[in-house]
Amino acid sequence: MREEIVAVHFDRASTPGVIRLEGEVGIAEAGALKEVLVEALRERRQARISLKTATGLDVTAVQLLWAAEREAHASGIVLALDGPVPEALRIPLRAAGFERFPFADDAAEQSKGAE
Repeated sequence: MREEIVAVHFDRASTPGVIRLEGEVGIAEAGALKEVLVEALRERRQARISLKTATGLDVTAVQLLWAAEREAHASGIVLALDGPVPEALRIPLRAAGFERFPFADDAAEQSKGAE
């Protein structure tokens, strides 16, 4: 029997909430990812998306993250990628238009510079 690996976790106990993506996140995990993102938006929760243990994101996962961030921004909710983001993922995310997607570590660096 093959053990099922859950690639999407939502830690609601932390503030802000943390959505963790693990391993390869593709079309098979799209339903779970969408459900978690919709839940965070419905609860109007500030959330961070951790890609620390993700090894890959397919176009479906990238589109869901992008759509959720746009909806969050329009609703006044912060939905940011939380570092460290593996360099192997950061490059394709930026190439896919995520240069405007908030990165929590970038925001922290900007606030340090303002001090």
